[in-house]
Amino acid sequence: MDNALTGKMSQKGQVVIPAAIRKALGLKKGTEVSFEVKDNEIHIKKLPTALDWADLVKEIPVEDVKIDENGHYDPKKYPDFHDWMVNG
Repeated sequence: MDNALTGKMSQKGQVVIPAAIRKALGLKKGTEVSFEVKDNEIHIKKLPTALDWADLVKEIPVEDVKIDENGHYDPKKYPDFHDWMVNG
């Protein structure tokens, strides 16, 4: 969304997030947001929900690496394992 939208602050310090922005970000009653002041600007971010995290975790690849009793694995069978352990 590239359009700048404006609003006014109420006497209680409340600001309404325009409907177009709420719809674009899926903001509903109870959605948690964070506020950050940076370079004389207010940044508002939607916080991830437990469902957002669960969906993210589903995308993490799973690799079943066989490790022997001495903590060794076969690097030929699992060529990417060392790099993953070191660099994430």
